[in-house]
Amino acid sequence: MITVAEGEGDQRFDRWIKRKFPHVSQGRIEKMCRKGEARVDGGRIKASTRLEEGQQVRVPPLPITEGAERPVAERKPRISPADAEMIQSCVIYRDDHVLAINKPSGLPVQGGSKQTRHVDGLAEALKFGAEEKPRLVHRLDKDTSGVLVMARTREAAKELTAAFRHRATRKIYWALVAGVPTPYLGEIKTGLVKAPGHGAGGEGEKMIAVHPHDIDSTPGAKRAHTLYATLYRVASRAAWVAMEPLTGRTHQLRVHMSEMGHPIAGDGKYGGSGQENLGDGWGAQMGGIISKKLHLHARRLVVEQPVTRKPLELVAELPDHMKASWNTLGWTEDLADDDPFEDLK
Repeated sequence: MITVAEGEGDQRFDRWIKRKFPHVSQGRIEKMCRKGEARVDGGRIKASTRLEEGQQVRVPPLPITEGAERPVAERKPRISPADAEMIQSCVIYRDDHVLAINKPSGLPVQGGSKQTRHVDGLAEALKFGAEEKPRLVHRLDKDTSGVLVMARTREAAKELTAAFRHRATRKIYWALVAGVPTPYLGEIKTGLVKAPGHGAGGEGEKMIAVHPHDIDSTPGAKRAHTLYATLYRVASRAAWVAMEPLTGRTHQLRVHMSEMGHPIAGDGKYGGSGQENLGDGWGAQMGGIISKKLHLHARRLVVEQPVTRKPLELVAELPDHMKASWNTLGWTEDLADDDPFEDLK
């Protein structure tokens, strides 16, 4: 039995236990939750269950691996000098409480069954003199680039996590989409529900849009709301679109643009991996020299600094593959307004 100590509250169970037992895999943690081996105050939990200070956590006997009983401070992080330099070069903001990076496209935020190189694992290289590595407080998809905020203290993590959970943040994404969305400025409201994949690992799992009238009658469906603005266009072939998610559902922006008939360039999951857009929408490949990588970027994020309480505005440059596409299409980053959604507020 372990008591959740002061300052450890408002953390997911899986993150809390990995800080105490770093050698235990995510799969083992989820299994002990499914089987009811791990409990909080006697009740069953999920890996995502949030803990509060003073709760009693029952932890089952855990497998011991070589070196697992050494203090965490003595374990050497397995980060190559090249990876350490790479992740440090991504930092776009740092103070005593908050750190933000421009996450590269293709780098997962957290590890999975086939992911061993990810932001959370590389965070040891982002300590910059702090006692602990920075904590994740929100996520981006693996192939989405842009602003990713991390907390450098437990107190900041609690405040920032609450801000993201209660939508006390503003996030603006940029994307290259097939065709030209009309009207140029608008909103998308649908439900989203997870469709099962195939195979033992659930490969191919994806989100499906649900008509607003059918949300309440569709098990598992959640409401999703996105603002969008068409900034620039290339005839009827492609458009530079800004999006602001007012809810935070899995793959929300990708599904919403696909549902409009204008999938994001390079989105094989929701836009057809081999379908080329020849104008007026659909087909996630642009052809020519336009990269086949996903063209979705978390451009701007505004959140309250957890100590000073002043607005913190974070902006991330486009990744190289999107810069190349912008250059090909004759666009530059300074053409867009900071907030294209003023007319919708």
